[in-house]
Amino acid sequence: MQSQATYNYKVVRQFAIMTVVWGIVGMLVGVIIAAQLVFPDLLNLPVVNEFLSFGRLRPLHTNAVIFAFGGCALFATSFYVVQRTCQTRLFAPGLATVVFWGWQLIIVAAAVSLPAGNTTGKEYAELNWIVDIVITLVWVLYAIVFFGTLAIRKVSHIYVANWFYGAFIIAVALLHIFNSFEIPLVFFGGALLDSYSFYAGVQDAMVQWWYGHNAVGFFLTAAFLGMMYYFVPKQADRPVYSYRLSVVHFWALIFTYMWAGPHHLHYTALPDWAQSVGMVFSLILLAPSWGGMINGIMTLSGAWHKLRTDPVLKFLITSLSFYGMSTFEGPMMSIKSVNALSHYTDWTIGHVHSGALGWVAMVAVGSIYFLLPRLYGKTEMYSTKLINTHFWVATIGIVLYIASMWIAGVMQGLMWRATNPDGTLTYTFVEAVKATYPFWTVRLVGGTLFLVGMVIMFYNVLKTIGSGKAYDAPVVVPAAAHA
Repeated sequence: MQSQATYNYKVVRQFAIMTVVWGIVGMLVGVIIAAQLVFPDLLNLPVVNEFLSFGRLRPLHTNAVIFAFGGCALFATSFYVVQRTCQTRLFAPGLATVVFWGWQLIIVAAAVSLPAGNTTGKEYAELNWIVDIVITLVWVLYAIVFFGTLAIRKVSHIYVANWFYGAFIIAVALLHIFNSFEIPLVFFGGALLDSYSFYAGVQDAMVQWWYGHNAVGFFLTAAFLGMMYYFVPKQADRPVYSYRLSVVHFWALIFTYMWAGPHHLHYTALPDWAQSVGMVFSLILLAPSWGGMINGIMTLSGAWHKLRTDPVLKFLITSLSFYGMSTFEGPMMSIKSVNALSHYTDWTIGHVHSGALGWVAMVAVGSIYFLLPRLYGKTEMYSTKLINTHFWVATIGIVLYIASMWIAGVMQGLMWRATNPDGTLTYTFVEAVKATYPFWTVRLVGGTLFLVGMVIMFYNVLKTIGSGKAYDAPVVVPAAAHA
């Protein structure tokens, strides 16, 4: 009976710890592949060279950072937030345990299959058809636990963070299922893990980037906005600046994002009208994105002084600054004339990482710093100074990373389009590569600093856990809820 009177923090603890572990793994692989561009012979070892090549490790990096690090952060925070805001214990805790171990199994399967080259070749969805089926099953169980908890809530109101988490769960299921339609070749005498996409040609590309951009839109944006709408007000000890704006933000963002994918396919075989639709909706997307950013930052009204002494709040508010910057840059890069310069260059890499490191990682790290002490019966992390050190090391790393990639990208775009009076290219491709080397070196330094920050966090987490004890807070239901 006692267990029914407390929140289920066990699965939250598990996902929170693995967020830090997979964050280090994913970012370590990122540093390795950044180093491979500066030192091409790095890891050029006999036997294992094929498995440790840039082409094999790069999808491992993206999957580890997005789905292992980011995914575990989302599972941890959503399971925590839905319990606290619904003031009820997690629905079907046994299924939640299956979700945890199932997701770790998927991550390990990816870590094995991607270096081995067993992939579909699709961006952000490279895993083979067997793993795709397992992902679908685990995701359905996740949805049952999350929405089941909403169904048994003890308060009538559904807090806005749960709207964002819920939309993320539904949209990712839709995206994954339709993008992963594939024909296993084993049924036609092929290898076990090989498959062929259900779609063909430009239709396959269209579906791929409908999935790809909305993986960014829902997995890396809407879901992390759910995180922001809970942890920023809690850490600042202030109400959300405008609850009405948060509702408008939600519906505008959810509707608009679904249409923006074609901007990844400018100047390709995709029909021009479809490219234009993607561009227009990307520009419209600026409004709801900045509405959410402003709502989060203005939540600190009357509490700005807390930034001087609260490094966790620094992580959360800085993440919103990067969110605002990257959601301005994205629509600008979707404009066809701008895209003609930026596409296929390192500018895109800088843009991606201003969102991935500046927004996603910073808000996730800040949220985990909020969570962990409370999951172990403490009021704060082992060392506030280490959190502050982590913040500055990570922030400097991000600035070095994205600034170097912005400069390199614009330089590459200008070099590639430069022509002589007779119409021939001014620069060869290899000259552009040579000119990019200094910026790749700076990028490597920036990425290494960010990784160092994650290692500092891991040490802080271990000391916090070591000095505490697993704790499940009691469920306190407001008296009004019994009426």
